[in-house]
Amino acid sequence: MEDPLRLRLALVLSVVVYASLLAGSWALSSPELQIVDAERRVDLTTHIIKVYLTLKVENIGASPASEILLAFPPTQVDHIALVKAAVTVGKKKKKSYSPLDVKPTEVPEAPNRTKYFSISLLNQLSVGGSVTLEVFYILTRSLEPFPLEISQSESQLVYYHDSAIILSPYHIRQQITFIKTPSTKVESFTRVEPTDLADTEIKYGPYEDRPPYSFSPIIVHFENNNPFAVVEELVREVEISHWGSLQITERYKLVHAGARHKGVFSRVEYQSRPSLSGVSSFKHLLARLPPRVHSVYYRDGIGNISSSRLRTDSRKSELEIEPRYPLFGGWKATFVIGYGLPLQDFLFESSDGRRYLNFSFGCPLAETVVDKLTIKVVLPEGSKSPSTVVPFPAEQHLETSYSYLDIVGRTVVVLEKKNVVPEHNSPFQVYYNFNPIFMLAEPLMLASAFFFFFAACVAYLHVDLSIRK
Repeated sequence: MEDPLRLRLALVLSVVVYASLLAGSWALSSPELQIVDAERRVDLTTHIIKVYLTLKVENIGASPASEILLAFPPTQVDHIALVKAAVTVGKKKKKSYSPLDVKPTEVPEAPNRTKYFSISLLNQLSVGGSVTLEVFYILTRSLEPFPLEISQSESQLVYYHDSAIILSPYHIRQQITFIKTPSTKVESFTRVEPTDLADTEIKYGPYEDRPPYSFSPIIVHFENNNPFAVVEELVREVEISHWGSLQITERYKLVHAGARHKGVFSRVEYQSRPSLSGVSSFKHLLARLPPRVHSVYYRDGIGNISSSRLRTDSRKSELEIEPRYPLFGGWKATFVIGYGLPLQDFLFESSDGRRYLNFSFGCPLAETVVDKLTIKVVLPEGSKSPSTVVPFPAEQHLETSYSYLDIVGRTVVVLEKKNVVPEHNSPFQVYYNFNPIFMLAEPLMLASAFFFFFAACVAYLHVDLSIRK
């Protein structure tokens, strides 16, 4: 009885959202553009939801258009990790894609906290003209486990909430939606005819002539035993030494964000029946590291963990790590990964004489979501005027840290970003000015210290401190 009641309550809330959206649709809809054809594909095979949206937009107004709006319902607003868009040029084999600038935007009197993203076109869309856009966006923490708790021998079932109709501020003449699940085990799903389930794919549509801000709530209840690996906090420290090395230290706070484990954990059952016991747990993680990595270590608060394997070649390095215990829903683990890299692969000199670090943003662990990522780039002592180039919005500030033999301290460039997904693993740059004379500071300090020490020893040996003559 609890499951149907929960489903009805969720549908009632979705209908309330739909009514709020319709209330403001007349004030916000644009009469100048319409979507001729829309196709949406939702990938639910992992806990990171990937949505691929193809839109053919036509200008039916009296003036050219330079931007196109994307609308998201309030249930997805806080879960959007990334939005990308590209314009399609050519057909079939000659088809190419040109990336477009996508930025969040505000619309006055937006209905019920609807969030918008503005896609800036490369060329204005002329009157009567059309353009085809490819949109890709990612949602995190959008799969709700139900039941909330499962035993060691049970599979994990989750809810997914969405709309069978694509939410848009424009009139959509024809649209279709495909939802792909990780297995054929679908407990239930909302039907909005025409609807069809075939193997692991649910098809909604085609629907025709839907007015702006149309919304039809749906819920899909299905099995998903993929690892729900979420890093609650990751601190990556990148320390630059001009003596030839780059030292990386990564501190993880990992949690299994799936259905919480209930009951007693039996390791005997877990190891004797691996295909039936703990199917939603995970005990291995894969970290994709840069090539030519060296001095790799993996440890936690107890000490070094020997259950890791490193595979390297000329193009990549893969570190497979195993926590001290398998992670079930709600269980957590903290650990540290450290490694060294050759400086010449990541530090370069720009045309204006400045040094710059070219390194990868994001989390090295495969198929993980990072709630909060902090990257600290520790510059050599004496570095001045640091600046950064990051391909997406991130908070930035400066700190000062002290290490051995430092006098004035080292400048630390701190980058912070929330809701990070594997698609954020793209290069960023940190530029700074550095006078090579500062490289001699620490050697001169050591040489001076040894000189004065031996001078003091020599003076002591040659001084007669006796009171006899």
